[in-house]
Amino acid sequence: MSPNGSDLPHGQNGVGGNPSSRRPMRRWLPRALAAGLVLATATGCSYKDYPRLGMPSPATEQAPRILALWQGSWAAALVTGCLVWGLILWSVIFHRRSRTKVEVPAQTRYNMPLEALYTIVPIIVIAVLFYFTARDESKILDTSKKPQHVINVVGFQWSWGFNYVEDVDGNPATPTGVPKELSEIPTNKLLMPAGAEGVYDVGTPASKNPDTGNPGPTLWLPKGETVRFVLTSRDVIHSFWIVPFLMKMDVIPGHTNVFEVTPSKEGTFLGKCAELCGVDHSRMLFNVKVVSPEEYKQHLKDLAAKGQTGYIPAGIATTGNAKNSEPKTT
Repeated sequence: MSPNGSDLPHGQNGVGGNPSSRRPMRRWLPRALAAGLVLATATGCSYKDYPRLGMPSPATEQAPRILALWQGSWAAALVTGCLVWGLILWSVIFHRRSRTKVEVPAQTRYNMPLEALYTIVPIIVIAVLFYFTARDESKILDTSKKPQHVINVVGFQWSWGFNYVEDVDGNPATPTGVPKELSEIPTNKLLMPAGAEGVYDVGTPASKNPDTGNPGPTLWLPKGETVRFVLTSRDVIHSFWIVPFLMKMDVIPGHTNVFEVTPSKEGTFLGKCAELCGVDHSRMLFNVKVVSPEEYKQHLKDLAAKGQTGYIPAGIATTGNAKNSEPKTT
């Protein structure tokens, strides 16, 4: 027998088998992978047609965009994973060591088309993900010149306060200026409406929602109307997270963050601090109750009747050149 086994039989019934029998599979495997990629990416389904993949049901008009981005990222990762797994299995099956050949196979030190492919394709994938992320982020963080409601959310160790910047009594002549409690907030972010004497609600870790018994104070919001959240902190960094809104934003001392939502579903939802802020971070919980606009107005009047008029201090001021350095919202 020759050292390389060249004198062994290689017929259809021999030890080596028929190499041509592998060719149909080699032709069809890339086609099948390409067809799967097209089917996974070229459908016109909405976010409702796919599983939420751990996300809660959206409760605002902005949340479906966030959910769709989440689902699309998972779809892209799944397609990429299937392609890589397919190539690995194809290599394992069709390029495994032959039992009849003992010589070292031909060595390829480099392949320019292949190297260009695995350099360019990841760049394209990242560019596509970056485009959709930047597009959706700009839409989600877009704010209006005249939101229907303005609420200053105040984070502090270890609970939350809510300043409803509203004209509760219907008199646009009062107050005549920005109250000192809100003077720390840049005017281009507060957008205080005329006559907003305001009401407030503030909680402690021992507060509970009277309807559900869940811990924390309760923030009321009107369904179908735009709400601007103005986020301020009294001490350390917190993070304002309403879980079914699929949106959270840092509450930073000395800096004011702003975003807007339009609640689309009535109900009571859970909120929490999503930034480790100290020993009792886990107790910084709150509730969000979305009601009709009429119930929301009545709630503001109820707070005023209980004597909770005016505002609680917003927190650490944004000072110096940073106070109005950011462009005015549009």
